[in-house]
Amino acid sequence: MDTLSHAFWGRGLFGYRGHKWLAVFFGAMPDIISFGVLFIVKLFSGTLSYGGIPSLESLSQLAPYPDWLFFMDNLSHSFVVAFTFIAFAYFVKKDFVWPMLAWPFHILLDFPFHTKDFSPVKLFWPISDFSFDGISWSSPEVWFPNLAGIILLFWYRKRNR
Repeated sequence: MDTLSHAFWGRGLFGYRGHKWLAVFFGAMPDIISFGVLFIVKLFSGTLSYGGIPSLESLSQLAPYPDWLFFMDNLSHSFVVAFTFIAFAYFVKKDFVWPMLAWPFHILLDFPFHTKDFSPVKLFWPISDFSFDGISWSSPEVWFPNLAGIILLFWYRKRNR
């Protein structure tokens, strides 16, 4: 799923009880701390270019991606890590727990909509490397229902205010 959609899902599902910006942040955060940081590094190093989403096999030919990128992607897209942080927040600041649930929802959305060719989601990393070869989120049969779902969610929130 694209990062902007994750932010909207986070806001729509977990930002209505207060802390709406925290829900937006946690909805988008797993992508921001991996590919968002890579974008900033490439921007400031002058190596930023865009030619579409490469396959993992072609990454070394297109541009050597640093090892930390895959580590951060696995770290931020793991239920183990997400729920560990949420459990910690429960004991430190309980009112942050609800908007933080946008993080595991992000992972749940990504799991079936990432292929093994590019950035497969490893749900239980570092315990397991299990991943699923899903349907790409950029395909129309995923992208249009995602957009419709976001529109319906915000329509519902506005209607029930």
